[in-house]
Amino acid sequence: MCGIVGVIGFRPAAPLILESLGRLEYRGYDSAGIATLVEGAIDRRRAEGKLANLAANLGREPLAGTTGIGHTRWATHGAPTKNNAHPHGTARVSLVHNGIIENHAELRQELEAAGQVFTTETDTETVAQLVDLNLQRGMAPIEAAGAALRRLEGAYALAMIFAGHPDLMIVAQHGAPLAVGFGENEMFVGSDGLALAPLTRQIAYLRDGDWAVVDRKGAAFFDMNGAPVVREAKLTRLTGAAIGKGNFRHFMEKELHEHPAVIGDTLHRMVDPVTRAVNLPKLGIDFAALPRITMSACGSAYYAGLVGRWWFEAMARIPMDGDVASEFRYRTPPLPAGGLGLLVSQSGETADTLAALRYMRENGQKVLSILNVPESSMARESDAVLETVAGPEIGVASTKAFTAQLSVLACLALAAGRARGAIGAAEEAAMTQALLEVPSRAAEVLENDAAIRAIAERVAKARDVLYLGRGNCYPIAMEGALKLKEISYIHAEGYAAGEMKHGPIALIDAQVPVIAIVPSGPLFEKTASNVQEAAARGGQVIVFSDKEGAAKLKGISVETIVLPAVDPFVAPILYAIPVQMLAYHVAVIKGTDVDQPRNLAKSVTVE
Repeated sequence: MCGIVGVIGFRPAAPLILESLGRLEYRGYDSAGIATLVEGAIDRRRAEGKLANLAANLGREPLAGTTGIGHTRWATHGAPTKNNAHPHGTARVSLVHNGIIENHAELRQELEAAGQVFTTETDTETVAQLVDLNLQRGMAPIEAAGAALRRLEGAYALAMIFAGHPDLMIVAQHGAPLAVGFGENEMFVGSDGLALAPLTRQIAYLRDGDWAVVDRKGAAFFDMNGAPVVREAKLTRLTGAAIGKGNFRHFMEKELHEHPAVIGDTLHRMVDPVTRAVNLPKLGIDFAALPRITMSACGSAYYAGLVGRWWFEAMARIPMDGDVASEFRYRTPPLPAGGLGLLVSQSGETADTLAALRYMRENGQKVLSILNVPESSMARESDAVLETVAGPEIGVASTKAFTAQLSVLACLALAAGRARGAIGAAEEAAMTQALLEVPSRAAEVLENDAAIRAIAERVAKARDVLYLGRGNCYPIAMEGALKLKEISYIHAEGYAAGEMKHGPIALIDAQVPVIAIVPSGPLFEKTASNVQEAAARGGQVIVFSDKEGAAKLKGISVETIVLPAVDPFVAPILYAIPVQMLAYHVAVIKGTDVDQPRNLAKSVTVE
């Protein structure tokens, strides 16, 4: 989603802001801009497209000043043009915004009637014009900003600067994350700690409804009613080390090759390799007494949660519901007393998932979140957190974070199964051993890179692609289809293999690749039968299976990728990797923007 950076200090602000915006590129954006105070007056540079365009603009027309704000925009209201790029404002005030102002239309009508002249199509400009009108009416900047904030409805993070006030920045948060960084005689603002990591490691996070007055010496925090509050600055675990692609062409390719290490690092936090037992941190959850788990997430994280549902019900015998977060609370589902709400998110900032978390809390659920960003909003609002050890994931399409989420869910299901007596120590040890073998098996999967790239040549020519899976690999079929859609822009759908004959089989002809995820195990024969049905109708069947399964399907598939044999319990973790690799190579062949595909954002912080 949109990225915000602000600087008040003694060094030139524009270069610092530009560098920090570069660390927010992973969030996805379509335009960028910077505004600074130059001899007390507001000046700005904006550009459509990539940050390189803004950098070139700054090269031609540098921006002076030691106080400034910057922004990467992901368009909501108004097209992704230079004119709609942030910062927005007037000669008196300039601001940047992440989120949506829901009552912007009525505010705009009121402001235009008062004589304010709008120059963009954005909801953001409404805030700037509202603050400007308050300034014209004689209010001081802090008063003008506070009065404007009280009028806003929606989700937002805001940072604003004022002409003639080089030692003042006002920031606010409601439903979208914002952090304040503390330096030596300089202060910083950012959408997340990663943006600020090169500048400072002392970071305080605003809470919903907070606003803050920032100057060179520090920040004063207030709640939505204007009462002073304390927001402690803590030492962030993020570092200022540059995040590079190394020898890889894209961040996504690099992150695909990090699967083995990420899975291993995540498992080593939760599994004792000597006793082969799962050792979770203290969560304060009595699994033996749980009546039900309610899971919610978005995108790939939701598919990880669906695999988790299979594991929890099979291994722990706990009933579990799963719902996409954007729909969850609108169903107003009844939640049982003493139940557990389970959220899965890479960023910990996804607006829909955060709203689902709050619904669960309001309805008496204990909340456990599986997150890759331990300093995120969801982490702060959860009763307990299990951390995925994936490190920063820069590619917009989630890869290594997905397998890390699966690894955590597998451990959690085993721990719950032991706590409920649904599995014994011997079965836990066998399943744990299967998990501990996944990192080395994942490394073997990566050795299929050339073979998968060859298959991608076939898939890249398709207009439609079907993915099939059964059991705990059905969500992996959906993950594969999502990845292909996200980065190659080919229409793809993932189906439960047994459902194919209930409609989707009508789509199959000689031009439709059918990608079958068929690991050996209890459901192999059933899935193989569905694969044969697709082949009989001329579908180009591409099989992902182990040596035994590939031998049985020989003659049916037009292409086969042979993967290492693993216990069916851990197959979803392993089989997620090649379907992601396939999507990557198809996208490269088609020449799309792999790391920042069109219309997508890494962290969707608006509904």
